[in-house]
Amino acid sequence: MIKNALLWLVAATALLASCARPVAQFSVQGEQEVLEPLSFENQSENATAYIWHFGDGTTDTTASPTYRYKASGNYTVRLEAINDKGQRKSTEKAITVAPPTACLVEIETAYGTMLVKLYDATPQHQDNFTKLAEEGFYDSLLFHRVIENFMIQGGDPDSKNAAPNQALGSGGPGYTIPAEFVDSLVHVKGALAAARTGDAVNPQKRSSGSQFYIVHGQPLSEQQLDQIEARKGIRYSTRQREIYLSQGGTPFLDREYTVFGQVVDGLEVIDRLAAVPTDGRDRPKEDLIMRIRLIR
Repeated sequence: MIKNALLWLVAATALLASCARPVAQFSVQGEQEVLEPLSFENQSENATAYIWHFGDGTTDTTASPTYRYKASGNYTVRLEAINDKGQRKSTEKAITVAPPTACLVEIETAYGTMLVKLYDATPQHQDNFTKLAEEGFYDSLLFHRVIENFMIQGGDPDSKNAAPNQALGSGGPGYTIPAEFVDSLVHVKGALAAARTGDAVNPQKRSSGSQFYIVHGQPLSEQQLDQIEARKGIRYSTRQREIYLSQGGTPFLDREYTVFGQVVDGLEVIDRLAAVPTDGRDRPKEDLIMRIRLIR
């Protein structure tokens, strides 16, 4: 009797196991804002594989992934839970992703993507840059001037489909922008600043309507910063000095060119771009094509 009971128990357990269909369920943790990481906590049962559909065309097979949305809006997230017999069960949740609280743009290149915050303290430059980005002005333009340990420059409309030997750097949208110098915005590594013509023809230091550069720079010493402060009659904050000393920058350009943004993600991309081979005019030997879009 005992033996028969044990056999029956084993058979029943095996039967229950074979009938155990997957159960799909999950929760979402994190601030539901553009580019903020959301954690998808998988609470499924009886499953060995998973497929996540984030509602923007992106999928993931990680058990409990972290994901960042690049645009605000309403999304339907679907999780498929799959057991070892190939049986599937899915569940969905609707989430709303809010626009970013800061003004953000994304600069895409073949060497990676940089996320840039545009400063509210320089409203004319912010408004102009976002306007051009929304119009697609920068798409397919080049970073036409690259100097390692200094900066990478682009935004010349003449660089689109430019011949390899074509001189670049003089083009623009037909207007300039008044300088907006702000003491708290300096040329640390990753700073986004407006290019301009020289003081001899531009004593007001007005910015180009489209050309910009991103600082690469190099770390400085305390003595170098002291000398720049004395020469320019400025005083860097403790935090500014820390960044110049650790990450580097080009402080000799402070109060000469308008800084209106900062790379907040993708500093390593600047390193890659700055290291490309260039010709005698500092133009990269391979075309460094950009695409800029406003994050909404």
